[in-house]
Amino acid sequence: MSLETITSGHGETQQSVPSHRYRIARRWQLVSLPIAGLVLLPLLVIFSGWLHPESEIWRHLAETILADLVVNTIILLLGVMFGVLFLGVSLAWLTSMCRFPGQRFFDWALMLPLALPAYVLAFVFLGLLDFSGPVQGQLRTWFGPSFWFPAVRSTGGVIVVMVLVLYPYVYMLARSAFLTQGRGTLDAARILGLGPWATFFRVTLPMARPAIVAGTSLALMETLADFGTVAIFNYDTFTTAIYKAWFGLFNLQAASQLASLLLLFVALTLFSERRLRGRARYDENTRGGRPARIVLNGRNAWLATLFAGLIFSFAFLFPLIQLAFWSWEIITEDLDKRYLTLVANTVTLGISAAFVTIIGAMLLAFARRYSRNTITRSATTIGTLGYALPGSVLAVGIMLTFTGIDNFLQSVLRGFGVDVAGPILTGTIAALLLAYLVRFLAVAFGPIDSSLERIRSSLPEAARSLGAKPVMVLRRVYLPLLSPGILSAMLLVTVDVMKEMPATLLLRPFGWDTLAVRIYEMTSEGEWERAALPAITLVLAGLLPVILLVIRSSKSTTVAASTKATQ
Repeated sequence: MSLETITSGHGETQQSVPSHRYRIARRWQLVSLPIAGLVLLPLLVIFSGWLHPESEIWRHLAETILADLVVNTIILLLGVMFGVLFLGVSLAWLTSMCRFPGQRFFDWALMLPLALPAYVLAFVFLGLLDFSGPVQGQLRTWFGPSFWFPAVRSTGGVIVVMVLVLYPYVYMLARSAFLTQGRGTLDAARILGLGPWATFFRVTLPMARPAIVAGTSLALMETLADFGTVAIFNYDTFTTAIYKAWFGLFNLQAASQLASLLLLFVALTLFSERRLRGRARYDENTRGGRPARIVLNGRNAWLATLFAGLIFSFAFLFPLIQLAFWSWEIITEDLDKRYLTLVANTVTLGISAAFVTIIGAMLLAFARRYSRNTITRSATTIGTLGYALPGSVLAVGIMLTFTGIDNFLQSVLRGFGVDVAGPILTGTIAALLLAYLVRFLAVAFGPIDSSLERIRSSLPEAARSLGAKPVMVLRRVYLPLLSPGILSAMLLVTVDVMKEMPATLLLRPFGWDTLAVRIYEMTSEGEWERAALPAITLVLAGLLPVILLVIRSSKSTTVAASTKATQ
């Protein structure tokens, strides 16, 4: 008897279960391919720009800023890498392995800078510390007009701002890795004669290496994708060059070719991360529970508190206080109908993008669950690569795609005698939603896929055996069980879209401004106070997913500790 049929006791032939499952897998495979195609299409369009190279533009760029773009980008990446490694690893080790005054507070408070967009910290940093700012002004009053202060609008200034915003990526993952290390491994190192520092560098740090590399890679991806911070500091990188080529030279082809070079940096970062994590495999003895914390006393204890307190203050507390002070000064002027329109536009885009992205993430998660072949796995991997793509790159690729579609539609309509004035799709909300879908699909996919994996296959099968149709199974079984993951995805995507600057700035319809666009407009004119109200609104919104991450982190730590205690 073949796998295609099963013969019943009455001699009737029915379709076999393997054949039925094969058809379901094929259908879900066909669902996953268009989603992966949405991610690949902008990339293919961008690289197709090299088919028509702009020789004059490239000659001009090569003679003027191209070398500076490459050097600036490399210096920025190296500076951010060393900075987030130092802050992230050291703070994670202090809060997870040591006991000192304020340790429990800093354990979660050091994650809060994630709520602060880098471009917000950038203009607060300049507003306070620039030559005309209050800090330097007060110092010149105290010590005379010749008092020396390091240049704020510099490479070092950009690196400091990016490190203060991005170190939590390394901090969270390194902290989680340190907390899950068992006492047995560390006790074995001590028995072999290793002191505390030798144990850290030869045992603790190597075991946490995959998590540290992953966190550092996330920070570097955000650095490559950043536009607002480098634009505020007038620090030329590929993202600012893409914007200038598009809106300064009005040359979308040159912008696409610059975007392709930026993608090479992204690909190199991804490749390096995979190689480093692929080689770092360590077997760990998790028995014996968590290791006892190192109790810091005297000077060491207060130095640890001072170090953690300074980082928390400069990365989150002081900027938040300054934003509140500026907002209070101009709230009677700027809290008007225009501001409410900006909030409405921002929230509308965030919720709309979250709705579209969650649908795409659910389809991709179901495809991965019911079709586990190589094609579907590859489509899932490609579909979730969008988060590694800078918003400016996506904006260029989608603009070129929509421009080509518009030209085709206009030529077709003219063939039927219909004259269309202006673009049909370019410069519409559809372009923005597509960019958000591609960019943040991975953000929504994570919580939804993890929630789906926890649903036993017997539950939907039982519902189908009772005669429930697929729509009813989805509504009565899957959606209630997936609701925590869907709500988490909704929150994360909505806030990420609200803070997104490059794609929104480049693709928004005429007159459709958001809070992020307002911040860019005000900071480009040096009006820090006028940028404070939309900035503090985004910071408060950004606190919601950070609080969610803190709660999840504390829960996972408690579960891990209780699990090890029972081993």
